[in-house]
Amino acid sequence: MLTMVIDDSRAMRLILKRIVAQLGFDVVEAGNGQEAMDYLKAEVLDGGGEIPGLALVDWNMPEMNGLEFVTAVRAEPRLRGMTLMMVTTESEQSQIVRALASGAHEYVIKPFTPDAIIDKLALLGLVPNGVAA
Repeated sequence: MLTMVIDDSRAMRLILKRIVAQLGFDVVEAGNGQEAMDYLKAEVLDGGGEIPGLALVDWNMPEMNGLEFVTAVRAEPRLRGMTLMMVTTESEQSQIVRALASGAHEYVIKPFTPDAIIDKLALLGLVPNGVAA
């Protein structure tokens, strides 16, 4: 499954990429929501490429933040099948509710362990239960 890792931290993108790549996912990276939307427009919507099945999205990024990205994806009918998981330092209950109400499927608070990501992916049915990091 093609997965987007969207985070303005190169180190965080690398960490998340390693976790999902070990699970057999192909990974495309973006440094912010706008970069991710530009990729989706060029490669998927206009180019006919594979729609990512999953996006791991940071909240706090320049240009287009994660919540704006989630809203933009949900507004595009051809992208509505994407599973969106916020991976962020935003830990207030109101922020979690806001992200889920906007269309995110799951929410992981940084810092996290690889098992926390894998557990959420299992909950979403994207990896078998019992898979270890």
